[in-house]
Amino acid sequence: MNAVDHTKPRQKTEEMINKLLAERQEMLVRFCRVAGLDPYTPSEPSREMLEEFCQVLVDYSAFGHFEIYSRILSGEERRKRVLEVASRIYPKIAEATEFAVAFNDKYDALTHTEPLDHLNDDLCKLGEEIAVRIDVEDQLVSALMAA
Repeated sequence: MNAVDHTKPRQKTEEMINKLLAERQEMLVRFCRVAGLDPYTPSEPSREMLEEFCQVLVDYSAFGHFEIYSRILSGEERRKRVLEVASRIYPKIAEATEFAVAFNDKYDALTHTEPLDHLNDDLCKLGEEIAVRIDVEDQLVSALMAA
């Protein structure tokens, strides 16, 4: 009897997780810059800085939402624990993705020239959404990486 080779799917999963975590890290760095958090302390973010953050935010949100979840929903993932975690956390991921898209629509400098009067409040709310998303994503990453 031939043993089933699980190396390729595991490698694909690991690559997908590494890409998600790299995109998340890039998004967090840019979030800190835009929000003026230490070690970044601009008096006010530039439109270019905000535009770059919006692009990275959308890329990160879309990757997690579409790449990882579409893989799970398409049936490529058969591990019961992963499916249970994904089912439980998906509404929170979807909510965070919707908020990220709305933030992008409001602040993307290429399409809007609105004043930044509400940016700090919106960044606070976005930060809360990002924190929830990271928490639930980490649960999924743990389930995906489990043997």
